[in-house]
Amino acid sequence: MSNPQVVVVGRPNVGKSSLVNRLAGRRVAVVEEQRGVTRDRKAVEVEWRGVSFDVVDTGGWLQAGDELEDKVSGQAEAALRSADLVLLVVDGSTGVMDEDVHAARWALRSKRPIILIVNKIDDERHEAQSWEFLSLGAGDPVMISALHGRGAGDLLDRVVDELAIAPAASADVEGAPLDEDDSLRVALVGRPNVGKSTLFNCLIGEERSVVHDLPGTTRDAIDTVVDTPNGKIRFIDTAGMRRRAKTEAGLETYAVLRSLDALDRADIAVLVIDATIGATGQDQRLAERISAAGCPAVVVLNKWELVPTEERDHVLATVGERLAFLGDAPVLKTTALSGKGVHKLWPALTDMADDYAKRVPTGVLNRAIRDLQLKHPAPAGKIRYAVQGATEPPTFTLFISGRLDPTYLRYVERSLRERFDLGSTPIRVRVRVE
Repeated sequence: MSNPQVVVVGRPNVGKSSLVNRLAGRRVAVVEEQRGVTRDRKAVEVEWRGVSFDVVDTGGWLQAGDELEDKVSGQAEAALRSADLVLLVVDGSTGVMDEDVHAARWALRSKRPIILIVNKIDDERHEAQSWEFLSLGAGDPVMISALHGRGAGDLLDRVVDELAIAPAASADVEGAPLDEDDSLRVALVGRPNVGKSTLFNCLIGEERSVVHDLPGTTRDAIDTVVDTPNGKIRFIDTAGMRRRAKTEAGLETYAVLRSLDALDRADIAVLVIDATIGATGQDQRLAERISAAGCPAVVVLNKWELVPTEERDHVLATVGERLAFLGDAPVLKTTALSGKGVHKLWPALTDMADDYAKRVPTGVLNRAIRDLQLKHPAPAGKIRYAVQGATEPPTFTLFISGRLDPTYLRYVERSLRERFDLGSTPIRVRVRVE
C-alpha cells in the first residue's frame, strides 16, 4: 500500500522547502531566499515513530500570476487533491498577509485535514505574535523554526497523530537510500530549454514537471516511477546545466549539483539536445560527464520536426563528431511537444538495461579471450585468463603475463563488446599482472 501523502502548501517564500528538508533530515529540496524557487512538486519519504509517509513539497500558491506562476499553482492544486494531510505554512516574522488568507481559503476548500504551521519562530519571545494567525480559520498554530529545528519533533508527533495509521513495514533496507528500489533509474539531462521537462511529461503521461519556454524552469531533480510491461522505470527530470561561467552562485549552483548527483545515481542517461541548434560544446561536456559516470546513454534530438530537411544530415554529422566518445549510443529523433518519435525510447531503454546488467559465464568469456588472441596476438604479453568481476557496467579483469599496451586493450574491449552483443553500454577492462 502506498504511503499517506502529507502536502506542504502556502504562499511563496515562507520556508516550505526548509520545512521539507527538516522533516526529511537531509537536504532534498533547493532552498534560497528568493521568491518562486520551488516550481515542481517533489515527494520525499519520512519515517517517524515507526510510521512512514510522503512529504510533498510544492511551489507557492498564488491567487493570480503570469503563465509560469499559474502552472506552479496548478502543481500545488494537483498535489492537494491527493493529500491525506495538509501542512499550511505561514511566516511568523511577517504576520498575516493577504496571500496567506487566500492560500488558507484555498486549502480549507479542499476539505482535507490541515495543520497550521507558523515558521521562523526562533524563540519563546516571538511565540505571542503567532496567535494572530488564528484568524485564518485553520486551527491552533504549531510554532516552529524549520531552519534551526525548533519544534520539529513536536510537529512530527502531531503529523503521525493526525494520520492515525498503524506503523507500516518499510520495503527499504535499513540504511539504504530511499530511491534504491528495483526500478531502472533514467536521468534526463541537457542544456536549459531543450525540452527535457516536455519529454519527461510525455513519457510519464502526466504533467508532473512544470513546462515553460523559459530556461531554468526546473530547479530540482524530480523522480517519477512508471510501471511498464518490462518493469518499473524511475525517470529523473533534472535542471538544465550551463557552463560554469554562466551559472549563478547560490540557487543555480545547487540545481546543477543536484542534477550531477542524479546523473551519478542513474543507470541510464538520456542526453536531450535541441535539434534546431545541434550538438554544442556544452552538450559535449555533458556527454563527457555521462561517460565519467559509467552509465550507458541515449541521445535524443528533440524538436526534430523543426529542422529543415536540407540541414538534417549536417545536424546528425555534428552529433557524431562531437559525441564520438559515447560510442554507438543510439540517436533518436523526437518532437516531445507532439509526442512524435518518443515511443522509440522505450525499447532503447529496455535493451540498454539488459546490456548494462549482462553477465558472461567464465568459460564463455575465456573462449572469447582465446579467439581474439589467436586472431591478433599481443606484441609483448599474453592474457592467461579473464573473469567478469561486476555488472552495471560489465567489468572484466584480465590476468596477464608481460605487458599489454593501450591499443591492444582497446582491441580487447571492442572484441568483447561485439562478441557478447553489448551494444553501446560502457564496459570496463582491468588488468592484473601475474
